[in-house]
Amino acid sequence: MAKQIWKAGTVLYPLPAVMVSCGTFENSNIVTVAWTGIINTDPPMTYISLRESRHSYDIIKKHGEFVINTTNKALVRATDFCGVKSGRDVDKFKHLNLTKEKAPHLNAPMIGESPINLECKVTEIKKLGSHTMFMAEIVGVCADEKYMDKNGRFAFERSLPICYSHGEYYSLGEKLGFFGYSIKKKKKGSKRK
Repeated sequence: MAKQIWKAGTVLYPLPAVMVSCGTFENSNIVTVAWTGIINTDPPMTYISLRESRHSYDIIKKHGEFVINTTNKALVRATDFCGVKSGRDVDKFKHLNLTKEKAPHLNAPMIGESPINLECKVTEIKKLGSHTMFMAEIVGVCADEKYMDKNGRFAFERSLPICYSHGEYYSLGEKLGFFGYSIKKKKKGSKRK
């Protein structure tokens, strides 16, 4: 199998495309972030990485908290807008008619239309080069009840999540398996295919 050799780069795609709200309820901003993920289970921890030039950089550094708001197909335009327009120039909540909701554990607001809101308190700030990483403990999670199934499980697939891949947004496709399915034992009496 032939492979091309490229210079080192950020080609680990797709990534979650999230809107990060920060500041206070009265003076807030939203920034779109793709450099994010889970970094620990107990305590639950996450991170976002921002360039220093971003308006939200100083806000998060000052307040030490932010909310990661997951996105979906209905929010794809807002997701893009919040990544290309600066909060220095426009109130993104007002411009996009997004619902600003009080977070139970933080002063930073949540985006009401987001399927999941992760309330995050910064634990460490690490300058990496082009970006600075804000590592944070997840201190609360709010989930939209309309995506709960009859068993009380949050049905991510119903929320129509989107992802970001090398400059483009995509919806996610069909379920291909579940954690551990490759080693799950067959039930007695089931036919093998």
